[in-house]
Amino acid sequence: MEATTFEQIKTKFRQADTETKISIYVTTENLTQAQYTELLRLFPLHEIGRLEAALG
Repeated sequence: MEATTFEQIKTKFRQADTETKISIYVTTENLTQAQYTELLRLFPLHEIGRLEAALG
């Protein structure tokens, strides 16, 4: 994904509540592995089970 578009998504992700973060992470297409990893670093660790359930 283009860097400027990703930065916009990352900003939105950073400011979002957990449900919205899960939605963004699961539905955003064309992210690179590095971009997914970068978003994951911004995800609250105590909620990781909810993200895993959404991905599963």
